[in-house]
Amino acid sequence: MAKAYTYILLCFDGTFYVGSTKYLEKRMEQHQNGKGSEYTKRRLPVTLLYYEEYNRIDFAFYREKQLQGWSRKKKMALMDGDVDLLPDLAKKAFRKKDRYSGRFDTIFKRALY
Repeated sequence: MAKAYTYILLCFDGTFYVGSTKYLEKRMEQHQNGKGSEYTKRRLPVTLLYYEEYNRIDFAFYREKQLQGWSRKKKMALMDGDVDLLPDLAKKAFRKKDRYSGRFDTIFKRALY
């Protein structure tokens, strides 16, 4: 059965990089040699922090895209195994909208026409 992986790297500057591959060891070597991605080659060295294994690459790719949309805190909770925290970290904190936001644009557009 073919294997595929979704992985999270820690870059030298402290940022995370999320990727997917069929060959994890080879991909790690590519990242370390500056041939993995444009993002990681400017942030070497990188360290593998976490990975998940799948039996199909499309599942791994889907998970990669999902994790890329997560906040740093949510990724850290996943890597720490704190799955109970994930639902709360998924909730967006909404700010109260300023009653004047967007008003300038409306006035400016009216002035043009």
